[in-house]
Amino acid sequence: MEKQLIKNKEKNDKNPRIKATIKFTIMAVILIAVFCLAISPVTLQNDTYYTIKIGEHIVNDGIDMQDPFSWHENLPYTYPHWLYDLLTYLIYNSFGMTGIYITTCILSVILGLSLYTVNRKLCKNQLFSFFITIGVMYLIRGYIAARAQLVTFILFVWTIYFIEKFLETKKKRYAVGLTIIPILIANLHAAVFPFYFVLYLPYIAEYIIAIISENIIYRKSEVRRLKYKIKILSRKPENSEKVERLKEELKVLLEKIDKVKVKRTKELKNPYKLRLVKRDATKWLILIFIICLFTGLLTPIGDTPYTYLFKTMLGNTTQNINEHLPMTLANDTEVICTLILFLALIIFTKIKIRLCDLFMIGGLCYLMLATKRQVTMFALMGSVILNRMLVELTKIYIKEKTEKAVEKITKVFGIITISIVIIGFSYYMAKDKFDDNFIDETTYPVQACDYIIENIDLGKARFYNEYNYGSYLLFRGIPVFIDSRADLYSPEFNGKKDDIFMDFINTSNIGTFYEDTFEKYDITHVIAYKNSKMNMIITKTKDVKYKELYSDNYFVVYERLQNVEN
Repeated sequence: MEKQLIKNKEKNDKNPRIKATIKFTIMAVILIAVFCLAISPVTLQNDTYYTIKIGEHIVNDGIDMQDPFSWHENLPYTYPHWLYDLLTYLIYNSFGMTGIYITTCILSVILGLSLYTVNRKLCKNQLFSFFITIGVMYLIRGYIAARAQLVTFILFVWTIYFIEKFLETKKKRYAVGLTIIPILIANLHAAVFPFYFVLYLPYIAEYIIAIISENIIYRKSEVRRLKYKIKILSRKPENSEKVERLKEELKVLLEKIDKVKVKRTKELKNPYKLRLVKRDATKWLILIFIICLFTGLLTPIGDTPYTYLFKTMLGNTTQNINEHLPMTLANDTEVICTLILFLALIIFTKIKIRLCDLFMIGGLCYLMLATKRQVTMFALMGSVILNRMLVELTKIYIKEKTEKAVEKITKVFGIITISIVIIGFSYYMAKDKFDDNFIDETTYPVQACDYIIENIDLGKARFYNEYNYGSYLLFRGIPVFIDSRADLYSPEFNGKKDDIFMDFINTSNIGTFYEDTFEKYDITHVIAYKNSKMNMIITKTKDVKYKELYSDNYFVVYERLQNVEN
């Protein structure tokens, strides 16, 4: 009877917790979705335009590994995200720009909910998972766009989940997930294919260090040496005395090791700062790692998943594109605050950090400082580590208060309060987008393209254009000098002697006189921002070689006259 009463009491205590968990989950899902919708941009980004056209080209002509959109002849193109391009075009072809926007919103919501789900499952804390998810989505809001990276963000989040769960359970389904993800990445966004393997390295490094430390601490090599020596000497009867001495030596050594093991076990249960755990499933994770190395071959674009990043690093494009430049911490307050939080938790609290987590956050921090676009990986992958540290912090200091906080939040007043705050913040993030159009006419030459298509023979014209709107020109069917596919125009990829990308950079910065570049490439027409350096020089000097054909508030179109001297 007494046991039954205890069971009933536990059941009664458990039911309110289950209800509270369900309430919180519903609230979290709705509010995360609202916030993700709020930060999703209405205006399309320049890469989206060439993505649509490449998808259309794949539908009509297949993957021919040649660029069809520039007037430069015989430029090879690697189609690094061919599958994403194809899917984007199919959406655009069926639903137009609205379809692209809705897809971006859906992917943004999926990313937010994936981040929340993975954090909640790995760290077992709904409260921190919710607020960390909102914080991460806010931090990477500038990278939410109709680009292939949005899909790979989702895949990388689930990669961490599959790795962690595989090491914990050794279940095959997580291994299958880890094998499928790199195949998708190789076809959706080949440029980040090598980064998939970077996520394995902290776990593998921890395992190797654990093996080495065990070998040193427990003198395994010495034990193996003695056992081998005993085995060899035992073959001859005259070595019996030596064998006995070695056996006695081995016995003493094993007794010492047993004592060390007892002491070491206690130390590992309560280390000072670093948790070093040898997880046996890691050797199978290494096997998965090796198998996945070959998944980059399961794509119609050849060896691009293996060579794309390497070739990019060899060239000059990363030194001249804003998102590839090193991060300046003084300009990124949110990142500084996040780094301070990590350091404060590690240095000034009693929490312990896993060695693999320390490797992960340290490596991602280095990548972020080297290339500012990697702030996305730092935020996404680091969220799980931060969550884990905060959960441990609460267990040490304020476990009961945290549980009470969750209980209060799941009550009507708490739900209403949190909802008002997050919805209000979402409105603040979204309000400037209410009047946005899919195409920003201050950034992209919409009316200028209308004029060009109606009045200029595109079969004979060789336009000089600028990098930021080249993708929109080719979207409109105008052959371009350059667009935001920077790799296409660098000799590391196209094998040409001329570095088209650097010629553009030097011309736009007036490091090279524009007329020299135009002469080199036999330019017939020029389209430029009105406030560009080149246009200001043409205007101020009243350069007679350039006949103005069209002008609006933001763009100007010139015909370059061939037989006129300044």
